[in-house]
Amino acid sequence: MNIPIRIAGLGFQVPETVITNEDLTKIIDTSDEWIKTRTGIEKRHVLSGNETAVEMGIKAAQKALAKAKTDVEKIDYIIAAASLETHAYPSTACEIQAAIGAKNAACFDITAACSGLIYGMGISQGLIKSGMAKNILIVATDAISRCLDWSDRSTCVLFGDGAGAMMLTVSDDEQDDILSVSLKAEGHLGHFITMPTPGKNCPLAAPNDEQKMFVKMEGKEVYKYVVTKLPVYIEECVAKSGLKMNEIDYLVPHQANMRIIEALEKRLEFNSENVISNIKDYANTSAASIPIALVEAIESGKMKLPCSAILTGFGAGMTVGSAVVKLREGIA
Repeated sequence: MNIPIRIAGLGFQVPETVITNEDLTKIIDTSDEWIKTRTGIEKRHVLSGNETAVEMGIKAAQKALAKAKTDVEKIDYIIAAASLETHAYPSTACEIQAAIGAKNAACFDITAACSGLIYGMGISQGLIKSGMAKNILIVATDAISRCLDWSDRSTCVLFGDGAGAMMLTVSDDEQDDILSVSLKAEGHLGHFITMPTPGKNCPLAAPNDEQKMFVKMEGKEVYKYVVTKLPVYIEECVAKSGLKMNEIDYLVPHQANMRIIEALEKRLEFNSENVISNIKDYANTSAASIPIALVEAIESGKMKLPCSAILTGFGAGMTVGSAVVKLREGIA
């Protein structure tokens, strides 16, 4: 079956608490200039007190549903992309389901780190085109600030918290908004970005060393991998879409590092005005970074709708995901 899919609504949510580069100088040996010149980041939003990633995800989902005008009881699946769930179980997707009243939705989480939204789009495309679903809500929500070593300036300056949501439905016309999706994984490079899960052996078994749940990253290796491999994978995805690179209006990359974004812009020969970036205000919000950048660019008028766009992300695993999409008016 070739059932057309509509991107019906988008939404995002970030915490109110903002931490600037200058704020970080109070707890680590760094400077605003050092962070900005190496990453492009000026500030980030972080959870405070008892706030949770689930709460962010709920608010982002509600905004996407309002734009899509979707009846929550008609949602068939909720897919949550989360690297650090509030609870191991119930799943983030189940917690969001309960909060929004989507009682008929099947729910599950996926772990693809910063590629999570695109992985969710690929799964959703298969479910809708096979006839197994008509309405799917994808929610990417991460509280990375909770698993950072705030004495390690090589990682803690890079991340922020946030959530983004995308509502996909069967299109009521002949237009398919998802022209192609390409997913990759190279597990042999998994050591580039790691975050162990804490836990202890049974007291009747041999003891093990407790690990702290901190993100560790080989930054130089990640950079070399991304600027070498990601453009190739993006070009493959564009070829699958039936469009040519110069026919695509915007590039919306994962917001990990401004140097990486600029390298992609140069390699793919995009005009800087057509490359969407808000890393300076939000830092790396993992799987939420693409929908946050999308919604903000649409709301500010930087992205003119209708349009075509490449959405592309990479993350721990190593995972890579790209999608060529059509974006209609009224989705954000």
